[in-house]
Amino acid sequence: MQDVMVTMRDGVHLATDVYLPHALSERKSGGKWPVLLERTPYNKQGLNRSEKSVEFPAARSRADIARWFARRGYVVVMQDCRGRYGSEGTFSKYLHEAEDGYDTMAWIVAQDWCDGQIGTFGVSYGSHTQISAACLNPPGLACMFLDSGGFASAYHGGIRRGGAFELKQVTWAYKHALLSPKTKADPARQKALENVVLGDWFHDMPWTPGHSPLSAAPEYEAYLFEQWQNGTYGPYWQRLGLSALEHYSQVPDIPVMILNSWYDPYVATSVTNYLGLKEGRKSPTFMAMGPWTHGQRSFSFSGDVDFGADAVFENHFGMDYLNYRLAWFDHYLKGKRTGTFDEENPVTLFVMGGGDSTADNAGRLEHGGRWQSFSDWPLDDAKPTALYLERGGALAWQAPKSGEAYVEYVYDPRQPTPTIGGAVTSGEPLMIGGAFDQRESDMFFGCVAPGRALKDRPDVISFETPPLADDLTIAGPVQARLWVSSDCVDTDFVVKLIDVHPANADFPDGFAMNITDGILRARYRDSWEEAELLEPSKVCEISVELFATANLFKKGHRVRIDIASSNFPHFDINPNTGEPEGAWTTTLRARNKVFMDGKRPSHIILPVVSGHKP
Repeated sequence: MQDVMVTMRDGVHLATDVYLPHALSERKSGGKWPVLLERTPYNKQGLNRSEKSVEFPAARSRADIARWFARRGYVVVMQDCRGRYGSEGTFSKYLHEAEDGYDTMAWIVAQDWCDGQIGTFGVSYGSHTQISAACLNPPGLACMFLDSGGFASAYHGGIRRGGAFELKQVTWAYKHALLSPKTKADPARQKALENVVLGDWFHDMPWTPGHSPLSAAPEYEAYLFEQWQNGTYGPYWQRLGLSALEHYSQVPDIPVMILNSWYDPYVATSVTNYLGLKEGRKSPTFMAMGPWTHGQRSFSFSGDVDFGADAVFENHFGMDYLNYRLAWFDHYLKGKRTGTFDEENPVTLFVMGGGDSTADNAGRLEHGGRWQSFSDWPLDDAKPTALYLERGGALAWQAPKSGEAYVEYVYDPRQPTPTIGGAVTSGEPLMIGGAFDQRESDMFFGCVAPGRALKDRPDVISFETPPLADDLTIAGPVQARLWVSSDCVDTDFVVKLIDVHPANADFPDGFAMNITDGILRARYRDSWEEAELLEPSKVCEISVELFATANLFKKGHRVRIDIASSNFPHFDINPNTGEPEGAWTTTLRARNKVFMDGKRPSHIILPVVSGHKP
């Protein structure tokens, strides 16, 4: 059944396709089946770039995936989100998914082909739609498979992070404004959008409503500026669709699978959802974290780094992504116990590292890694351990005892530090996610000196250990505690954790591999709910939360952290003026200091496994 128009509570109709296990003519016996639901803004019959495998490397359509599950005894329901493709209404990103998801499930359980059970699935936005609806405890919801998304809090990761705004919201909005029904129906709007050169716009900030790359698509521009200009964490961000944090108690007690990647913008979302959804519940919650970029689980590499054959989803889990989800739904909707899901050890992590640091046939660094399973998160034997910044650029396991010491640098918003990989998605053509040598290159937007190590930029300060005497494994949350000052009333602090591979024949300058990073907008140093500008030149203590990770720093490697005040275009630039976010007009150069002395011992806290310090 194609394009069934399902009515929402406000009268809007959403285009819905229903795939039955048998032809309608064979349903005289009144068969009922469990239902699998995916709600998507990406075209319910279109290609899904995440539906790939080693055997089938080309993207498959959602219609093909639906038919595959239907042949295996499920009704599959695919639906276009409000205002997208065949559905009525106006698309406002994320904000209608809770109620529309609930209403869709209420419609499903009322159908004579539904046995009363619904399992949800979908990648990225498809995971956002799942948990949004789950927060309303919808009828029939029996299990979820959350992959690379499902906002725990869009403010703390996904739209904003550390108070800064993620500019992938711009690149995503531009791409999908081009694909929207209103654009297809309006040649003038389509031509205006097609004439946009995103790189030119990113070089020419600030923007204003009516003067942005999205001005020809006002509904996309409106929600973009709304999210950009809502800088504090309050009712706007606590709404259904943008936050599950306030609503975990309403989510039904059902089995949940959380699958994600270390180089994905939803690492914090996945960890927070795992902790929130397992608390006080009888049903199991699982979490698996691979070394991939967003949804690219059937590859052994991420960016310019290869993690070995075992990193490929199929090679570790023993089946492809389709069959793994089938095993999940068979287990928790049909009661088929296959032994695939170990409820005693529900956390599975790929611990990166351990490779020989040579180049593979594609020229990628062989970093290696292996999968490990655990009974819970955070890991019991991962102990928070401090590495201290020292005068002269060293990192040490002992706190400094010296008198006043600091390093200063100048951050110019007109020449921001460029983004080189990391937890990025939907950023094309301006951003690329993954692990890369932290060196300026023509492939990265905003680089001005190709070949220069990022640490050699004047707006970056760097600290590293001596070569490690033994292997060092970390697995868990990472946090930097810094004592800082600025001569401006606001600025950002970016912290990046790096695994420095020693030089060899393939990489004569070594390879500085980004592991994880974080950012803090200084006005939110004490509270997400209330901004407070800096007192120029006054020293204050700040905390920068980096994404959780798992990595083996091999013997002979160095642990390094880089500190800067921008990571652009991953995050918006801070103009340093204290003006309202997303509405600033001028910029100032900021002279920023980071202190490292006995009274102000700036440090990074690593989750060191078994308390081992080389």
